[in-house]
Amino acid sequence: MGTVHVIEHPLVQHKLTMMRRKDASTNSFRRLANEISALMTYEVLRDISMQEIDVETPLEFTTGKVIDGKKLVFVSILRAGTGILDGMLTIVPGARVGHIGLYRDPKTLGAVEYYFKMPGDLQERDVVVIDPMLATGNSAVAAVERLKECGPKSIKFVCLLTCPEGVAALHKAHPDVPIYTAAVDRQLDEHGYILPGIGDAGDRLFGTK
Repeated sequence: MGTVHVIEHPLVQHKLTMMRRKDASTNSFRRLANEISALMTYEVLRDISMQEIDVETPLEFTTGKVIDGKKLVFVSILRAGTGILDGMLTIVPGARVGHIGLYRDPKTLGAVEYYFKMPGDLQERDVVVIDPMLATGNSAVAAVERLKECGPKSIKFVCLLTCPEGVAALHKAHPDVPIYTAAVDRQLDEHGYILPGIGDAGDRLFGTK
């Protein structure tokens, strides 16, 4: 069975609650998404590999540890993933970025791919897949399946919100991929939306319907 990391830091939980509010404006929702994703990045990358380098302080030479941002790839599932990408890039500005375009078939709720663009040499890179919602899990399963064809060193999945159905679907298909989220909500409704949820993250981020 796969692993689910629920990030319960008070600041993360506070911002998620603010995002849940029906009357949150597009501007407010977008700003909160940026802030919460930056905060979550600390936990998501807690075990990222490091290397020692020589550094000169104002007083002497020493060594220090750094991450290799160039070996890290944030993969945004379009379009909603874009809403949390910037927050993560503020923490790791050296990370590469990939995009997967998927849309949900309204009848089958299955994922249909229309775009796929990744940095080169993915075999040498750690991948963090990002999407605000892990609902039915169909998009996440399809995205990870596609990425595995490129053979990255590791894959993690990050979302603001998920539910038991989404967790089960991703872990059934990819038990080796850990999930990082701010909350596991109660359930899906008949239309594939998370309850109580935050609504349609893409529409709320971009002011569309």
